Amino acid sequence: SSLLDLSTTKEVVNRHCLLYSTSSRCPPSLLTSLSPQPSSPMAATLRWRCFLLLTLFISISSTPTEQQTLAQIPINFLSSAKTPELVDYMVSIRRRIHENPELGYEEFETSRLVREELDRLGIRYEHPFAVTGIVASIGTGGPPFVALRADMDALALQEAVEWEHKSKVAGKMHACGHDAHVAMLLGAAKLLQEHHSHDLQGTVLFVFQPAEEGGGGAKQMVEAGVVDSVDAIFGIHVSTSFPIGTVASRAGPLLAGSGFFEAVITGPHHTIDPILAASSIVVSLQHLVSREADPLDSQVVTVGKFEGGGAFNVIPDSATIGGTFRAFSKDSFAQIKQRIEQVVTGQAKVQRCNATINFNPNNKQTYPATVNDASLHEYFLGIAGDMLGTQNLKVMEPLMGAEDFSFYAEKVPGCFFFVGMQNETREPLVASHSPQYQVNEDVLPYGAALHASLAVRYLLEHQPGSATPPEEVIRPHDEL
Repeated sequence: SSLLDLSTTKEVVNRHCLLYSTSSRCPPSLLTSLSPQPSSPMAATLRWRCFLLLTLFISISSTPTEQQTLAQIPINFLSSAKTPELVDYMVSIRRRIHENPELGYEEFETSRLVREELDRLGIRYEHPFAVTGIVASIGTGGPPFVALRADMDALALQEAVEWEHKSKVAGKMHACGHDAHVAMLLGAAKLLQEHHSHDLQGTVLFVFQPAEEGGGGAKQMVEAGVVDSVDAIFGIHVSTSFPIGTVASRAGPLLAGSGFFEAVITGPHHTIDPILAASSIVVSLQHLVSREADPLDSQVVTVGKFEGGGAFNVIPDSATIGGTFRAFSKDSFAQIKQRIEQVVTGQAKVQRCNATINFNPNNKQTYPATVNDASLHEYFLGIAGDMLGTQNLKVMEPLMGAEDFSFYAEKVPGCFFFVGMQNETREPLVASHSPQYQVNEDVLPYGAALHASLAVRYLLEHQPGSATPPEEVIRPHDEL
């Protein structure tokens, strides 16, 4: 109709569409300024009807859907985690821990630092678990419960990196990034406590665990009941294998189960040579993988210790060998352990020697394989994809390394993943467990934001009685 002045109406529509595309809500004052000025009563009536319909359309369409609201949470957390205040906080925590490394079950100063920070933040916690462990909590104190885990122990290495915050303890070093893990988890706790503690619809547990490096601290935490009421648990590990701003993981087996063994071979008398018997055992052990294992089922047997005698012309009374074995499935792990014992004792008898074998030397723990829960891994991919973009999600091949996060994942659904910190514009970072190991501190905001996002969205999406799948939720624009 000529009375409607279509060109004017088209302009209004275009301007409203632009407004809708750039903002989730339309201020009434702006709608008023955009309303057309009538030139006649009939034109005014028609124009205002169109205007009211447009206003209704915008009011309904601009209301964020549940899916859009959830997708924004990780983005907002990453933005908050990158603020100078929080970055400086996490960097300071990480450097203080790095300067004072402590081995497994000796993390007394690290544990004290964590508790002091929790006190400053006003976060309640319980201590001790497994000697030095801490479990803090934010939220209602009721279900659902989601746990976030960081390990605290260092390695028995002499740091070779010269920098201002080099380890001050001879022979000890944070060479696996656990100092960064603690800093990121405290950063996540700070984010949630200062901005979202009253909004959480459930409880977030922050698990600061001792003795991951061979001591099985996670096993003791599980035995202490830390995850008895937990619905899901997440763990992060920094990685030099992937670029900064990326994450890597996979559903199912991610890291191998790992065990230790130590065998003492003795020659009773008549100069029976235990060195020869131990040598035969070492050679035979190599056949367990090459001749007995399924080539599609990765397994490892390594002898890294061989001790016997101290003189050139004396046959010793005994020889000692020791090593590790690894596999991804429980059945394969049990099978290879059984075969190691059979080979050690059998080959010793062939050489007229006796042998004893210990699968827990020096109280070293056997770690089960780390297996990511499939549905929880899919949930993690959704969070990380919203935060970083799906192009920055890496599918990780299974590794023969081991992690005691596996004890949590055996008890409750768990998801363990790696966050990249390699920067192509800088000198390449060396792998962990090296005296040259370094952490790119740019990774800290990513870890803190991922922790916080995984926890908050998990609570939102797992409310009691909220079983309606996201795709079945009725949204306003669907009805329109």
